[in-house]
Amino acid sequence: MAGRVLRIDVITIFPGLFPAFLDESIVGIARRNGLLEVAVHDLRAWTTDRHRSVDDAPYGGGAGMVMKPEPLVAAIEAVAGPIGAPGGAGEAGEGRRRTARVELMTPQGRRLDQAGLEALAGLPHLVLVCGRYEGVDQRAIDLAVDGELSLGDYVLSGGEIPAMAVIEGVARLQPGAMGNPESARIESFQTGLLEGPHYTRPAEFRGRKVPEVLLSGDHAAIARWRAERAREITRERRPDLLVKPSQSKEDES
Repeated sequence: MAGRVLRIDVITIFPGLFPAFLDESIVGIARRNGLLEVAVHDLRAWTTDRHRSVDDAPYGGGAGMVMKPEPLVAAIEAVAGPIGAPGGAGEAGEGRRRTARVELMTPQGRRLDQAGLEALAGLPHLVLVCGRYEGVDQRAIDLAVDGELSLGDYVLSGGEIPAMAVIEGVARLQPGAMGNPESARIESFQTGLLEGPHYTRPAEFRGRKVPEVLLSGDHAAIARWRAERAREITRERRPDLLVKPSQSKEDES
């Protein structure tokens, strides 16, 4: 299939978590249709010691371990291009032009939203770094990372599941990935509201009936009903969406 292809590289110490995810559902469809390319890289391939160490104790003491800068920066440079190249995050690199955007999955990152996914979906090349342990050596972030992403105000054991969420979120936004392009346009957050309720056959189930308006064939009335329900649900569950201004699509920092 001709057209733009989004390339995603994932850097992780648990590459075995990804194969089934990449082959199923919308991500698998996008890959098979030539809309998305995903490569998963084992960070330990860039270690240089016999133990293949990717972490060490933190300076200053404290609980947990910290991801070492040497293998992580080497891995990022290998898949994204040298730091300091045009478009890169660092200061001193030379060589081929860096066209990838590197995002570290971490609770300290900016919170991902639909606008952020749309911005990422439009890139030619995205590199997702899966953090682990207590964090990543700040020098690796300063030198080789363009931005940091978080799924929300909670902590997981690592960045692999957040990386999968990003991959699926951008996959379904690729032109041609979804069977009905209208689906993406009317989903939650696309209009600033949550979606309203959905119904399908049968018309009655355990005494609960489908709202009459949905059976009426009056498309204008159905559209009004859906808009009203969407606003009601948003007001009830996410009132912040009704009062907060739209957030920018991309953090330029």
